[in-house]
Amino acid sequence: MHFYPNERLALFVDGANLYATAKALGFDIDYKRLLALFRGKGQLVRALYYTALAEDQEYSSIRPLVDWLDYNGYTMVTKPTKEFTDALGRRKIKGNMDIELTVDAMRLVEHLDHVVLFTGDGDFRALVGAMQMRGRRVSVVSTLQTQPPMVADELRRQADQFIDLAELEDQICRDPATRPVREPGTRPVGRRAAPAPATLSYPDDEDEPT
Repeated sequence: MHFYPNERLALFVDGANLYATAKALGFDIDYKRLLALFRGKGQLVRALYYTALAEDQEYSSIRPLVDWLDYNGYTMVTKPTKEFTDALGRRKIKGNMDIELTVDAMRLVEHLDHVVLFTGDGDFRALVGAMQMRGRRVSVVSTLQTQPPMVADELRRQADQFIDLAELEDQICRDPATRPVREPGTRPVGRRAAPAPATLSYPDDEDEPT
């Protein structure tokens, strides 16, 4: 990773996407360690975490993590999930946070030098390009170490810097002693890491039919 000590940084975390990426790699993220890692890379202005919540349920499995992050250095951006029925009559849940993340990034970009985007979603390519046109550096964090890769090729190519989440594992894994054994370029095998603050359950990231 290449950062400059005087850079003003902000982290934009697509929660569902990052969770899926870490799960595919077979380890749990220690979000306190993640924050400390990037605080050491520059002047961290903000760390924003985006996720949808099933607020109609008495208990949401992701709620403990959301509450913990809110008290430990992250700015939480949430909205209720939206339920609909697709053309085949199947129940679907929409929890896309792309618009919220994009709007916030463009609002903050004038106060930043470097944006770190935790997602592999190719829909963010336009956002990366827009921030680069304003003279900002953009790093994308996802992984190529799964089959298929979790990052869209167009997003990886657009970024100024691509950071593979697998390469950060030693620094951000919840319990390094229990992290899975992985050969380069392969999916993880062996013991999984310790569980996250909650057993997370994210909604399907699907668009509502028009």
